[in-house]
Amino acid sequence: MQKLLLISCSLLLFYTSMSGQIKKDSLSLVSGIYRNQVKLGKLLGRLESQSNKKQDAFGRAQNSANKDSTAAERSSDNPDSKKLARKAKNTANGARKDSMNATIESANLDKLHKDIQYLKKRIESDQTKLNKMISSKSNSLTIDKIQN
Repeated sequence: MQKLLLISCSLLLFYTSMSGQIKKDSLSLVSGIYRNQVKLGKLLGRLESQSNKKQDAFGRAQNSANKDSTAAERSSDNPDSKKLARKAKNTANGARKDSMNATIESANLDKLHKDIQYLKKRIESDQTKLNKMISSKSNSLTIDKIQN
């Protein structure tokens, strides 16, 4: 990504120095591409930790569900025991909380993927616009040279 930005900047500066004009549009595109690439780098840096959080949350949810199942079996074996019923209720609440946390972590990871894809498309779109500006500028330079 950084190489792409460097190439874009150098091409832009090369063509603008040849024509003697610096277009605000092309400079704003370059700065926008750079900003989006920085944001993309930060998001990609968070991707692994967010994936690990999701895996941990799903592991905890599965473990809690297993404990809940065991507690429910024990409670059903001895329906008169208030102590076992209370333990079953507490493990069921813990399993529900862990399940909700796993769902939240999954949603956070999905949002992160969505944001990454959005930034990639935005960078690609801006890069295409910049390339079109550069190519149209070079075409106008050759026409100017032919006329002179």
